[in-house]
Amino acid sequence: MAIRVVRILVTVVLFFATGLTAFARGNSGNDRVAFGSSIKVAEGQEADDIACAFCSVQIDGEVTGDVAVFMGSVTVAPGHSIAGDAALAGGDLNLGEGATLNGDVAIVGGRANVADGASIHGDRAVIPPPLGTLILLSPFIFLGLLIWLIVYFVRRSRYRFPMYPQGGGVPPR
Repeated sequence: MAIRVVRILVTVVLFFATGLTAFARGNSGNDRVAFGSSIKVAEGQEADDIACAFCSVQIDGEVTGDVAVFMGSVTVAPGHSIAGDAALAGGDLNLGEGATLNGDVAIVGGRANVADGASIHGDRAVIPPPLGTLILLSPFIFLGLLIWLIVYFVRRSRYRFPMYPQGGGVPPR
């Protein structure tokens, strides 16, 4: 019994040790990730890659990687830059005067607000809000229609149609 417990303990320790070393090698330590809380790169700071959902990103420093935001906006202060690409779903990209974005921009359900003197060096792909929002919501609309169809057929198969008496129609008055 004791040997079995020791084997299980050694297996668990080895499993977690190999997993932690793989995680440590893949993380540069300067990436920023958030869910529901905003990310701010302060003046004089530098960040590699930024990813957030349901939040906004304020860049007052420098970003050396990519920025990916779902349901939030990205604001780059005047004179600062993003070295990589920017991908936004359901939000706006705001570049201040003299700000630069060296990669490509892909926005669905939002707009790219570029001030005078700001530049985007890569390609732009922007689908503005009415169509972009519909594209973002299309999986949920499809799922809702599928659930409605299933409920409709289940209710229809359970419905018992009433028995009408056989006769000559409506009786006279």
